[in-house]
Amino acid sequence: MPRQSATASAPASIGNVGVGFDILGQAFDAARDTVTAVRDAQPGVRLMQVSGLVASLPDSPASNTALAAAKAVLDAAGARFGARLSIVKGVPLAAGMGGSAASAVAGAAAANALLDSPFPLDALLPFALEGERIAADPPHWDNVMASLHGGLVLAASESPALVRRLPAPKGVVAVLFHPDTRVETRMARSILAAQVPMKLAVEHSRRVAAFVAGCACGDLALVRAGLEDLLVEPQRAHLLAPLPAVKAAALAAGALGCSFSGSGPSVFAWAAEREADAVESAMAGAFAAAGLGARAYRAPVESDGVRLLDADDRLVAA
Repeated sequence: MPRQSATASAPASIGNVGVGFDILGQAFDAARDTVTAVRDAQPGVRLMQVSGLVASLPDSPASNTALAAAKAVLDAAGARFGARLSIVKGVPLAAGMGGSAASAVAGAAAANALLDSPFPLDALLPFALEGERIAADPPHWDNVMASLHGGLVLAASESPALVRRLPAPKGVVAVLFHPDTRVETRMARSILAAQVPMKLAVEHSRRVAAFVAGCACGDLALVRAGLEDLLVEPQRAHLLAPLPAVKAAALAAGALGCSFSGSGPSVFAWAAEREADAVESAMAGAFAAAGLGARAYRAPVESDGVRLLDADDRLVAA
């Protein structure tokens, strides 16, 4: 019998992972959005309850990423039914934690589970991207693909799509601080230069190569050498005044690297498990010294992607 309802949970994400602007994303299982889809005889998608960090969200597929992604799934399948969606927001919005992507991925996965013949996980990417398009057009792949697949993910090509989950170095965690301020993604992208000097492009390419190679080989020296954003972070540093102090504190405490999560204002650091407490404490101290409140999150780099809840409330793979 087809499902009459399905619940999907999708994680926050760290877009760019510092060095990989628009090509790397990391699932961050410290916060999740949860979407429940219920079959409806009436075609289309409608918003029901909203809870969690917010009490209301836009109620149209033209302005809600979860609804748009769910609609894209049902439309592509030629479904003769609609869906009513309820959303529990666990990922903050405008935080640089992939909040819009998490809703889109969870919405796509929940609607997909209602189909008589659901699409495979890989095939959900374009539908989730259609949801993300509501928040950013063109949509950003980094948050969406990480929330969908989990772990550290590379977009090797967008056309045709070639997305791969990369090995993650063992025993490494991400420590993230969400400060009490907001940065709109559209604005943060609009200030970026269209061109950069050749020398900068070469040096940044060196770091991307070192970072990806270090992750693949489990070589933390290479990860440390590569986890430095020369391309985008310097252009956005003024959006968060305490960033230099927070970054310096994290590195002094043993972090492998530290940068904005996505377009900010959240700041993340990678650290070996044995140094994670010290790194978190150092970053907290730097934010406090700057007089800016910030909430700390922590999760393994190798975090899960989207998951479905079955009828017994056990988490199962999408």
